[in-house]
Amino acid sequence: MPFAHPARALRSAALLVTGALLVAGCGTGGPDGSDPSGSAKSSVQGGAKGGYPITLENCGQRVTVTAPPRRAVALDQGSAEILLSLGLADRMVGTATWTDPVLKGLEKANASVPRLADRYPSFEKVLDTDPDFVSASFLYTLGKGGVAPRERFTQLGVPTYLSPTDCVDKDNSGDGDGVRTRPLTMETVYGEVRDLARVFGVPERGEKLIGDLKARVEKARAGADFKGASVLYWFSDSQGPYMAGCCGAPGIVSTTLGVRNVFDDTKEEWPQINWETVADRDPDVLVIADLTRKAQSAESAAKKIEFLESHPVTRNMTAVKAKRYVILSGQAMNPTVRTVEGVEKVAAALRSYGLAK
Repeated sequence: MPFAHPARALRSAALLVTGALLVAGCGTGGPDGSDPSGSAKSSVQGGAKGGYPITLENCGQRVTVTAPPRRAVALDQGSAEILLSLGLADRMVGTATWTDPVLKGLEKANASVPRLADRYPSFEKVLDTDPDFVSASFLYTLGKGGVAPRERFTQLGVPTYLSPTDCVDKDNSGDGDGVRTRPLTMETVYGEVRDLARVFGVPERGEKLIGDLKARVEKARAGADFKGASVLYWFSDSQGPYMAGCCGAPGIVSTTLGVRNVFDDTKEEWPQINWETVADRDPDVLVIADLTRKAQSAESAAKKIEFLESHPVTRNMTAVKAKRYVILSGQAMNPTVRTVEGVEKVAAALRSYGLAK
């Protein structure tokens, strides 16, 4: 795909020659961008004003920013909500790829930032915003099937940041949504918040947000023992349903609360599992994503429940007969700040269903 804006490409090239633009180079991480500590590594280099330049080793690439971004684009909802939560709406010129309404409390800030597309915008449309920083939650978004590979932004001098939750201890080489080599933890999410806060020169906001999230997790699980309860996480599609494996964001919820995911025997992020196998596992509770997108069948929670209660294989499941459903936003099942929402809502539901000791 050719660059859509030759004048902008020339402008970027000129700035690269003078060294005034932000620079992204080769990484020193492992082949999957992993880090032994389980979180993103970052380091400050140079002595420019305000501590810049800042260099991050991010998912196999070394990314350097020479000043706080002023025209950022967040290409996934999770990344957008982190920036909005950090109070950076005035430095954002676009968002894209949404599955849900924006996080409560961020509606006004979000309304001030142009939405480039509900799904993937074209590379040209992103460039038309004249971005100086691009972030994303998923490797696919910054890959050949998404908006554009990271290298295409790098060629124009635009640094890109990919959430470490989609590369640290994760193998994305297959055709699915990846395989975890180690369980994801909230520490990797907190590392992303910390990275982005430092890039934008607001580290204190990052630490406050992390502190608030940690306090919410502790409050959600305090005073209850949820061991013995079993759950299943259904994200999308009724024809070839995507259920959560052991070790992604739903795994954080399960581990935090001590419940058992009935598909904790697979490290695939979102394996497609047939309904006969689901019925055989017969979980106590069904955690269901309520999506506003229309990419698959049965995206909304209402459509999912309608399917479960009418399908001959699923209608006799324990959770279906007892109507033990937990409705979550899609983002609460993704590894981002909304994962805490998942912990809170699953904990509250287990209590209400009498499954807490």
